[in-house]
Order: sequence, then structure tokens, then C-alpha cells
Amino acid sequence: MQPDLAVLTRRADFLAANKGLRVARPGFVLLARPNGGLGKRFGITVTKKIGNAVVRNRMKRRFRALIREMLPAQGLPDHDHVLIGRDGGVERDFALLRDELGAALARATAGKGDPPRRPRGKPAKR
Repeated sequence: MQPDLAVLTRRADFLAANKGLRVARPGFVLLARPNGGLGKRFGITVTKKIGNAVVRNRMKRRFRALIREMLPAQGLPDHDHVLIGRDGGVERDFALLRDELGAALARATAGKGDPPRRPRGKPAKR
């Protein structure tokens, strides 16, 4: 029997999720991509730009609590979900983050993602 949630551990899975649907919120960015029937999986990324190890770990703990609470009921079936921490995410109220994640999952379910980012290093067309 497959558990409700599995954790993404391979770099290739995170890179593949980056090519999927992107929904940006003030505290985080949600990436969602179909995974070919592997169930609901999640991953969390918080870069060093956010702060020191204490701040990054606090943000990851908050994201894990949100994901375990909301993803089983509201997550997309057979999708990989990746939360990328943003700069103001650790100071945001937990209830506000919960509301934002609910809205982001609703947008992802509806297929209404943000426009894709342009690749790094390539100048914008004029």
C-alpha cells in the first residue's frame, strides 16, 4: 500500500518539477508537475539567500507542517509538489501561509499557473 505522501529526494525530481506549473505567493513558490502515477510527492527548497541555517530550518519545518496538513486533501493526485521558500516567508503568520497554500493549490488544480520564467542568461526579446 502506498503512503499518502512521499518525499522528493533526487535532484532530477526537483529539476523536473521546475518545468511544471508555477504558482507564486508572497511567502513561497509552488511548483506542481505530473509524476506518472507515483502518488502525491513533495519537496522543499530554501536557499542560502533566505538566511542562516537556523532561519532556513525554521522555514522548512513550517512548510512541512503545512504540507502534511493540506496536501493529502487538497494536493493534485499523482503530482510532484515543490515549495520554494521566499525571503519574507519565515516572518509571515502561519494562518496566512496556510491560506496562501490553499489558494495556490486551488490555482494549480485549475491549471492557472503564472507565466513561465525566461531561462537565465538569455536577454529578453524587445
